Amino acid sequence: MKKTDLQRTLSDLVSINSVNPAYAAGQNEERIQHYVNTFFKEQGLEAFTQQVEPHRENVIARLRGRDGSRPIIFEAHCDTAGVEGMEAPFTPTIRDGRMYGRGTCDTKACLAAMMWAIADLKRSGKRPNYDVWVVSAVDEEHTCRGVLKLRENLQAGAAVVGEPTQLRMVVASKGCLRARIVIQGKAAHSSRPELGVNAITQMARLLKEMEIENERLVSRKHWLVGSPTLNIGLIEGGTQVNVVPATCTIAFDRRLIPGEDPDVVESEYNELLERFQAANPELKAEMEKPMLKDWPLETPLSSSIVRCVGEILQASGLNPEPCGVPFGSDASKLAQVNIDAIVLGPGSIDAAHSADEYVELDQLEQVFEVYRKIMIEFE
Repeated sequence: MKKTDLQRTLSDLVSINSVNPAYAAGQNEERIQHYVNTFFKEQGLEAFTQQVEPHRENVIARLRGRDGSRPIIFEAHCDTAGVEGMEAPFTPTIRDGRMYGRGTCDTKACLAAMMWAIADLKRSGKRPNYDVWVVSAVDEEHTCRGVLKLRENLQAGAAVVGEPTQLRMVVASKGCLRARIVIQGKAAHSSRPELGVNAITQMARLLKEMEIENERLVSRKHWLVGSPTLNIGLIEGGTQVNVVPATCTIAFDRRLIPGEDPDVVESEYNELLERFQAANPELKAEMEKPMLKDWPLETPLSSSIVRCVGEILQASGLNPEPCGVPFGSDASKLAQVNIDAIVLGPGSIDAAHSADEYVELDQLEQVFEVYRKIMIEFE
């Protein structure tokens, strides 16, 4: 493989609009998955698809190894965040050793490197210890339906999930509980507020209770990802200024550390609401079904994939020490079905979703070599 081949494939991927259909300017992943599938077939690889929804399919390439009982999975998502604020999001531009464009680091660079790593291994004639799968997954940027479909009945030895980690090996990440809380009060004319129950005022009191809970989170710490966090990201209430608001709604984002269970955290917030309502019987407070519930990731340092990747990173002159990140990925979903997973890729999460998203081209080349070595050496 030539260096220009890898850059050209990344450029091609970036030029295809694959903004998640949940966002403005989005569309299904059909076009980009056609490109990926065609690439695999042109490289002589076995390729197949998994339907997730109509016109939304995971694309999977498989290279047979000596043992097909527990394949090693290389997974990167092909959908991207939105493009608001970007002038030319689908026109990849190279300058100062970087490629700019939507999806460059999140995660089309990972995908391009995985595609060429399995293709180059196929060309070499070398047979890996285990079957190697490269998966281009849909819908990571919204509800992760691609990886949820992938993991159905999946038996695998390990997984390498592509996300921008600056070529660090991530073994721990935070989980997430994301939900809405609604307070129902009673409307009244603003000249007679005593006849109503102001839902906004009551929500302000609830937020103080939630802030007290938030302060307690600081005392909990994980050695790699730090403390849990709570963010109130949205608030909405009232209809007009001269009406006592009958409803007020917030949306919150609670990040979990390894060892926390999102089901337990959800129960804790429901208990808080029950106490709040008992103290304020004139209103109704309830939490809706969570919009997102994701478990934290914590892969054992003793696992085969952690040991293998650490040795390869060290031999490649890269930092071999495991690390943690605050953001989530498809890795936690694979870990939930007992697949040891690590996260590894080029670029920085700070550039992901930004108007100036980019990936360093030297890291793109390095991660190609690392992925290829993992495919060969994992055992």
